[in-house]
Amino acid sequence: MADTKKLSVEKALDKLREADARQSKSLRRDEQIDALNEEIKRMRAQRLRLERPQRKTP
Repeated sequence: MADTKKLSVEKALDKLREADARQSKSLRRDEQIDALNEEIKRMRAQRLRLERPQRKTP
């Protein structure tokens, strides 16, 4: 039989929580990046609208 290392339940849960924390931190960062990209798109569209030559009505 192979000699396997046994972990306590507490240590096993800590390892699982640590992995989840890293993943959720990464997901939050991705969501923030997506929100910033949307804001950049909105601001670019707004700038283009503002820079468009204004038509003068006679």
